[in-house]
Amino acid sequence: MTRGVRILAETGLRVYKELAPLRKEQIDPDNRVVFIEDSKTPTGVAEVPLTDIAVEAFRDQIELAGPGPWLFPSPVNPDGHQLSFKKPWQTALRKAGIPYFRLYDLRSTHATRLSAGGVADEWVTQMLRQTDAKVFKKYSQMKLQMKREALSKLNRRANEKPDPGF
Repeated sequence: MTRGVRILAETGLRVYKELAPLRKEQIDPDNRVVFIEDSKTPTGVAEVPLTDIAVEAFRDQIELAGPGPWLFPSPVNPDGHQLSFKKPWQTALRKAGIPYFRLYDLRSTHATRLSAGGVADEWVTQMLRQTDAKVFKKYSQMKLQMKREALSKLNRRANEKPDPGF
């Protein structure tokens, strides 16, 4: 589950439409890209660039997956891919002591991290492979909260006593 979480948080892939049915042949770690051949939207069909963390997670998962074509092979059907991550996700959260949240919310995490890193909203929308820029607001829910935290830090620093060495 750890590799899947890293992949989702680093790429913003859709869990069941893009990640679950991913075949190993769609991943090119040397060129740091994954090819999404089928998606929820026409703009979802694309090459997704990979971070170092994502490349490492994909390589680890490829090794763990064994000889078949699927990145996440089915534990029940030897010819298919995993259809659900619900039980392993709930187990991982429980063991880590983390309150439940949807695995799909890691797509929002990806968008929020891009936004917090200074990536322009239009680029975040494109990197999420969305057709409508309005959808971006759904995925960058934490942006306002991050701005408030930044202002709070600024206010704390402004109210600190000046360094006598100045």
